[in-house]
Amino acid sequence: LAAGVPLATALYRLAREAHHAAAGRIWQGIHDLVSDGTSLADAMNQFPRTFPRVHIAMVRAGETGGFLDLVLEQISDFQARERDLRGRVVSALVYPIVLAVLSVSAVVFLLAFFIPRFEAMFADFGAMLPLLTRLIMGTSAWIRQWGLVLALVVACALLGLREWVTSEKGRRKWEAVLLGVPLFGLLTARLAMTRFCRMLGTLLKAGVPLVSALDVAEQSLGNQVLVDAVHEGGQHVRQGSRLADSLAQCSVLFPGSIVEIISVAEQAGRLDSELIRLADTSEKDVDRRLRMAVSLAEPALLFVMAGIIGAIVIGMVLPIFALQDYIR
Repeated sequence: LAAGVPLATALYRLAREAHHAAAGRIWQGIHDLVSDGTSLADAMNQFPRTFPRVHIAMVRAGETGGFLDLVLEQISDFQARERDLRGRVVSALVYPIVLAVLSVSAVVFLLAFFIPRFEAMFADFGAMLPLLTRLIMGTSAWIRQWGLVLALVVACALLGLREWVTSEKGRRKWEAVLLGVPLFGLLTARLAMTRFCRMLGTLLKAGVPLVSALDVAEQSLGNQVLVDAVHEGGQHVRQGSRLADSLAQCSVLFPGSIVEIISVAEQAGRLDSELIRLADTSEKDVDRRLRMAVSLAEPALLFVMAGIIGAIVIGMVLPIFALQDYIR
């Protein structure tokens, strides 16, 4: 569009050059709708699983204001930043998760397959085993007898939790619990604030009115508890209050310093650019906090893993020393 190619021709070219057949069919459907006189935003709205509400709202504003090419470029930049931030979050969490899974697998292997080899030898011992050894052997026997049942119960519990979380009531309670978790709750709130500021700033820069931009940006928070809080504050904007005063009522998401910056930007008439700058700054802060949390989690997991495996090894070695004393 920025090169002067007509919209219908551009959509046709997108349909022809799509890498996947499904994407090609979507672009072809949008091309047909636009060729029949439908606006691009309304055509995109026919495919809600492909195009989020925020993109449709931005495209509608671009079509109305006559700067559709600029809006599409902003959407592209926004998506690239979202992918980059999401990728950093996922990559930071991969190692602790893998470490935790390996730790649990190692402990289960020791208890289910390694410990039973000592039982026959200790049975011939004929003396009272140390308490730690008895506890480990009892746990091993319990896992061998009820391990599959326990795995089935855990799987059913996870499925039930998933169904409960997907419900409206369960989702709100679960997200409220996550917000209360130390460090994780703070990271969740900061990540939500980053997305909200970038979304709202991008929408305002695209020419979307503040009230409409708030309605769309609050959906980008990803946490229904925070969405409700921001929506409640947004009601005051609809009644004529300033944005900063409305956001100040959601202190979990917007600290006093952030509210003050938004207030100054609102008075200076540069709210859109300041929100995007806040998003950039907050994104760096989230990345720093995430790296710190991971750097603390890794040694903690290693310490727990070493402690459990060390206790198992010590529990199996103790009877051997006792055996030597018994022989003497």
